[in-house]
Amino acid sequence: MGRWEPNARERLVRAALELCAEQGYERTTVVEIAERAGLTRSTFFRHFPDKREVLFAGQDILSQLLVDGIAAAPGAATPHELIAAALDAAAEAFPERRRAFGPQLSAVIGGNSELQERRALKTVRLAEAMANALTRRGLPEITAGLTAQLAGFVLNRAYARWSDPKCDRPFGEIAHRELREVRETLGTLGTAVVLP
Repeated sequence: MGRWEPNARERLVRAALELCAEQGYERTTVVEIAERAGLTRSTFFRHFPDKREVLFAGQDILSQLLVDGIAAAPGAATPHELIAAALDAAAEAFPERRRAFGPQLSAVIGGNSELQERRALKTVRLAEAMANALTRRGLPEITAGLTAQLAGFVLNRAYARWSDPKCDRPFGEIAHRELREVRETLGTLGTAVVLP
């Protein structure tokens, strides 16, 4: 591939995943990632600040999609409907062509404690972004926080199922199914925790 070709960011992600799967995260260098992608080291750093971030590409976009989904929900939306709106918006971040990244990414992150810590931090930041968006929608702080945590839980479960090589359903469908299951499960715990 020529260095001028489009989709440099996605090519870098794909190259990083391939190399980390082949030789391990620690032994993979930025130069190797750029070369595998058919790009230069400077192009890598135009897209990512470091080697870790290439493996978490799209988290900022995902966060913005979730926040935008919450903001765009109808004015009288319940917490359940706000989560559903966020998940609908997030589905844009999970096109079919990216499904194969999931198993590779899980394997690479699962094999490195530094990356596991980074994933945990990213998960917390997604929840914080959603909680802030829910608070702006008028939810009390505690309700916003719990709703955001629940949305993060649903999002993680949906992603795990969507990225399973045996899965052939779109992310949005899976996410809504997970949300229904979680809501039903909360209902079995007592009326005090039912998500409206």
